[in-house]
Formats: sequence, structure tokens, C-alpha cells
Amino acid sequence: MIKWAIIFAIIGVVAGILGFGGIAGGAFGIAKFLFWAAIIIAVVLFILGLTVYKKVT
Repeated sequence: MIKWAIIFAIIGVVAGILGFGGIAGGAFGIAKFLFWAAIIIAVVLFILGLTVYKKVT
């Protein structure tokens, strides 16, 4: 998911340089959403991993 966020950020930068403001804003919005979604999922899985590990051992 982070990979897709980076791809959309690059698309946003290139579109911004070329003067396509609407496309750049949309791509950055998608990149920001994907980045935070990946961070939230990673934190949730980390917490679940810690709790399951404590229950198993």
C-alpha cells in the first residue's frame, strides 16, 4: 500500500510540474489517504501481534 502511495505522489509531482493542478491535487489526495491507511493497518496489526503473542506464550 505504501508503494501505491509513493506512485500516486510521484504522479502528483509530475502533474504539478506540468501544470495539471486538478490531477496533481487528486493524486496527492489519494497518496495521502493510502499512506495513512497503511500506517493505521500496520499499527493495528502490530498491536494484534503483541496481544496474540502474549496469549500464545
